Amino acid sequence: MRVSLHQFLTIYAWFGLSSLLFLMALIARFYERLSGERTYYQFFVVPVIAFAGATFREAQLDQVTGDVATEILLFIGGVSLAMLCIHIYHRMTIGR
Repeated sequence: MRVSLHQFLTIYAWFGLSSLLFLMALIARFYERLSGERTYYQFFVVPVIAFAGATFREAQLDQVTGDVATEILLFIGGVSLAMLCIHIYHRMTIGR
């Protein structure tokens, strides 16, 4: 089985993205423990899993566009990540 450069870089980028999401979850958990306000840091697993599914499907098919399942997974990951970030932003900045 031959791995193309696109497949390698796609999976490599996912590991970088996952580490950033893990760092964001740790920040949200720290803030929740420090302030006592609910941040829902556990839900950061949703974008990680959605992006993982999209990444591995993209690497399996060895194409960037044209797959509906990949696009849906990317949409779910992006929307859930945006909602989590906006929620945490509001928790940390409103009223301060």
